[in-house]
Amino acid sequence: MDVLMPQLGETVAEGKITQWFKAAGDAIKPGDNLFEIETDKVSMEVPATAAGVLAEIRVPAGRVAPVGAVVAVIADGAGAAAPKAAASAAAPSASQPVIAVRAAAAGNVAPPSARPIELDPFFEVRTPARNYGPARLAGGRSATPLARRLAAEGGIDLTRISPSGAHGRIVARDVEAAAHPTIAAAPAEGLSADAVTAIYRDVPLREVPLDGMRRAIANRLAQAKQTIPHFYLTADVEIARLIALREEANAAALKDKDGNPAFRLSVNDLLIKAWAAALQRVPAANAVWAQDRILRLQHSDIAVAVALEGGLIAPVIRQAELKTLSAISNEMKGLAARARAKKLNPSEYEGGSSTISNLGMYGVREFAAIINPPQATILAVGAARRQAVEREDGGIAFASVLSVTLSCDHRVVDGALGAELIAAFRELVAQPVTMLV
Repeated sequence: MDVLMPQLGETVAEGKITQWFKAAGDAIKPGDNLFEIETDKVSMEVPATAAGVLAEIRVPAGRVAPVGAVVAVIADGAGAAAPKAAASAAAPSASQPVIAVRAAAAGNVAPPSARPIELDPFFEVRTPARNYGPARLAGGRSATPLARRLAAEGGIDLTRISPSGAHGRIVARDVEAAAHPTIAAAPAEGLSADAVTAIYRDVPLREVPLDGMRRAIANRLAQAKQTIPHFYLTADVEIARLIALREEANAAALKDKDGNPAFRLSVNDLLIKAWAAALQRVPAANAVWAQDRILRLQHSDIAVAVALEGGLIAPVIRQAELKTLSAISNEMKGLAARARAKKLNPSEYEGGSSTISNLGMYGVREFAAIINPPQATILAVGAARRQAVEREDGGIAFASVLSVTLSCDHRVVDGALGAELIAAFRELVAQPVTMLV
């Protein structure tokens, strides 16, 4: 029978074995304490659930193992203890079931020889025989058993440590960061792949390996969200005149001998043009972050997010403020087609002044997008809708409106500057003829 590292909470991914109560070759009875584990949440003795001989210890004291890992093997003792030499060489047969050892606190019968346990606040479990300092500290904070042990062994004063755990608790990583200050500066990477997989080991699922695009998206956007100080501005924009301009332009488009129009504008084409013009009206916001400086760009190079199978990419319309609506429309169609075929050149998707991400076609009313570095802004566009609005004369009328949310990098664009930029965009969309002159 395999003895597994028990699951002691949904968020606990691993545990440290602090000591073994049995040695290889010892006879085991149900309820005998096998080993003691400590995690950020608990310190507990783990009992055996079956009789036999402890044939092998795979994770020695002082080592950490993920939840679900095999830490020891109990062989069938045939009702009596086997000699230690024979027991240490024994191995479980292929037909023996794999049984996870559950802690006594989870509902199993407590071992007769177990020491009494008491519950700390927030359901921490500890054995009173091991005292690594008070669980409750000044100011209402608490420390987990593993954090107290690490602090005691390292001679670290817990009262000088800033907690990062739930309910103001000091956890092991806080003590480790205090002992090694460089750890505190490193970004948290979260649970390991093995730890996450172990949590869902009993759930039907299908693993999907990361391809190069998905991995790049994950790394880039995680870094962007962690390092860029985002703030968000949301506004409603009336688009009745924009829609009218689009319909008139499409109706007037020249046709070839087969009756195909030279272009067919979408609302997104007009929004690209309006965003490019707005950046020209507010040149201080047409900028990117370059670590030790800000680069203010002369032209409005507008990147447009395009959804792909398993990811997305943002090809760039260069100098969009200088191009006609028909040129923007045809260029965008070509870029989107090549993007979906994965045939874009780096020069077609690198750089850019700002990005537009439009989810209106999916019925999304509004959302906030993550900035694509080194850009300093991204405009998220929602779905158009009809709603009642108050007119200047106090009357009520229905208008076609869409919501846009501007995400800004506060290192480049301050609140007032971002508000000025989104106001310029609203004005251009409400009076679209102004972006054509």
